[in-house]
Amino acid sequence: MIWTVLGSSGTIGSRLLANLEATGETTYAPARKDNELFKRPLGHVIYTIGLTADFRQRPHDTVEAHVHILSELLQRADFQSLLYLSSTRVYARADSGKEDAPLPVLPQDASDLYNLSKLMGESLCLSDPRPTVRVARLSNVVGGANAASANFLHSLMREAYEGRIVLQTALDSVKDYIHIDDVVDLLLCISKNGRNRIYNVASGVQTTHQQWTDHLAKQTGCSIEVVNGAPTSSFIQIDISRICSEFNFQPRPVLSTLGSAI
Repeated sequence: MIWTVLGSSGTIGSRLLANLEATGETTYAPARKDNELFKRPLGHVIYTIGLTADFRQRPHDTVEAHVHILSELLQRADFQSLLYLSSTRVYARADSGKEDAPLPVLPQDASDLYNLSKLMGESLCLSDPRPTVRVARLSNVVGGANAASANFLHSLMREAYEGRIVLQTALDSVKDYIHIDDVVDLLLCISKNGRNRIYNVASGVQTTHQQWTDHLAKQTGCSIEVVNGAPTSSFIQIDISRICSEFNFQPRPVLSTLGSAI
């Protein structure tokens, strides 16, 4: 069986590709605008193309990555299954973290461009009649990123080793984080055996800024400072009952692997 990883130069794509190659799978990792993409069987496709931190400065590139390329793929490509990586950010204005929850957005808010583009990609996938076209809403990933990444945890690590962490949001701010190895395992399981069309790929565990900074302070002896008036950034609990029941998922503890994970 062939595995096609789209976006293989990114954090998730590169780790997926390495895992598949290590287990002897046949892989195809096409470069951008590779016309062979529409001339050969692709097998199981995992679509990891996307923008993150710079989406506000690159709105058209964001829509191209999250929607346009996907649309062409769904219309023209020969594949056995396709798994589109969305994000749990789409729950930002929701009252529930379940896969079937209503998802409000505000088009006039520039921050919602990311969510709108991901939801359009999801809608394209879920309107496709093929049951093997699926969506994975990915939580905040710990591990695997470049040390120079603008990712929140990488920024904390760099500041910790410089001796001082300065937080722009309050210590009781909270999000769900998942280890990259859990992400890879789940994406492969969903691609091959998923019984549903959409999945949360998350740990289901809320971790606060306080927990991260306390852990880093113990490791490095750094000081912790919170700017005056820092707001609390709280994200809704992500429901992982679907991946637990289908794949017997048990998340790795992210705090205990902090030193090697990021």
